[in-house]
Amino acid sequence: HEAPNAPVTIAQPRAPVAEAFRSLRTNIQFASVDYPLRRLLITSPSPADGKSTVAANLAVVMAQSDRRVVLVDTDLRRPKLHKLMHLANRRGVSDLFVQPRVHLDGSLQKTELPNLFAVTSGSLPPNPSELLGSEKMSEILRQIGELADLVLLDTPPVLAVTDAVVLAPRSDGVLLVIKPGANKLAAARQAVDQLRR
Repeated sequence: HEAPNAPVTIAQPRAPVAEAFRSLRTNIQFASVDYPLRRLLITSPSPADGKSTVAANLAVVMAQSDRRVVLVDTDLRRPKLHKLMHLANRRGVSDLFVQPRVHLDGSLQKTELPNLFAVTSGSLPPNPSELLGSEKMSEILRQIGELADLVLLDTPPVLAVTDAVVLAPRSDGVLLVIKPGANKLAAARQAVDQLRR
């Protein structure tokens, strides 16, 4: 029995929506033949667009294709990945900043899938953008990257705060999640412009 609210790719692997995530995985793999995507940032223009759901399901199907995947919750404002993946959030990204030297230790958690690991957000800090733009964040991402074939970063919405824009230059690619019928075209364009800059 799967836990309630488990990613659909785990709960209903044969559902059409699970197949859609496998198709997304294939498209991402083919989009980056010359420059392999080892660190992919996932964001959206606005809150409640489904970016965390996309991040969790994409992580699952990537891990199912025999890649070692680490899913990192860099939304240090309204984190959701620990709930989606049914993990404790006692230690996570924010707790790594207060260490004199970065040691992932208990921050890297196993999930129910053998190739999928997660780093939750940890406690919510007062200055997320500043932390995510720091040199220490670069070191955290470097250490996580050494343990994975692919690192997926779930970030806050682009138009709400600067966190995603701060992390984008440290990523090999950005996946912008748009919710049809909810996102205005102008907002989507503005999000793309900010990320391009």
